[in-house]
Amino acid sequence: MIKTIDQLPLENKVVFLRVDFNVPVRDGKVAEPHRIDSTLPTIRRILQRAKKVVIASHLGRPDGKPSPKYSLAPVREHLEQVIKEPVVLAADCIGAEVERLVRESTHRIILLENLRFHKEEEANDSAFSKALAALADVYIDDAFGAAHRAHASIVGMAAHFKDKGAGLLMQKELDYLSRVLTNPDKPFATILGGAKVSDKIGVIRNLLSKVNALLIGGGMAYTFLKAQGVEIGKSLVENDKLELALELLQEGAARHVAICCRWIMSLATQTKKIPRRPTQ
Repeated sequence: MIKTIDQLPLENKVVFLRVDFNVPVRDGKVAEPHRIDSTLPTIRRILQRAKKVVIASHLGRPDGKPSPKYSLAPVREHLEQVIKEPVVLAADCIGAEVERLVRESTHRIILLENLRFHKEEEANDSAFSKALAALADVYIDDAFGAAHRAHASIVGMAAHFKDKGAGLLMQKELDYLSRVLTNPDKPFATILGGAKVSDKIGVIRNLLSKVNALLIGGGMAYTFLKAQGVEIGKSLVENDKLELALELLQEGAARHVAICCRWIMSLATQTKKIPRRPTQ
């Protein structure tokens, strides 16, 4: 049973909050703040009882190296504007200086620098998980958009906390999915997006036993299309997952589930171009 914020002992504690602030940034400003704004109720609920909150997220794909292009500085600026309280951006996400900042800062909101500046994050490295966990007393996950990833800040560090649970956004999504997947109205169709088939294998196989139709979108649609012999131009594709995509299509057919990918080609035709690999 996943605990909610209200079930966790937050009084005078430092809370580690994993969020999904992977937002588009243009000219040093957050271009679309929905993911940040969606976490505000969770942050405010935590601060009603906790001593301070340490917020962590990834941004883009810096390939395990610090890069000004992927700094969370624009996120800090936007968060401070909307939360109407000072937000401190740490120079890193682990290390003695970060621990000192969390321990000594008089500000209640500390935003860690991009988790993916360390390759250990995506590798779910145990030492990196432990270093992150050293910053707080309680762990809360509100990063629904990244919850499927076996990364250090999501899977690895949770093992280091006795007190852990879901944020308000995560709980809302879980409650909704639980209702839909337990007793959905029929016919039941689902739209599933994302860049990589490899990230969604478990989700797809789970859905095949529940849905009547599965609409594949995002970059991974082109892997399914290429597996069927469709010309995809220079679109994003996982060539090493073509056989897997074909297996999933065959499994869907055996279950009488319609797996639809060609609709994204219609969108591409309407815009007179095939979508390319995203920059973020």
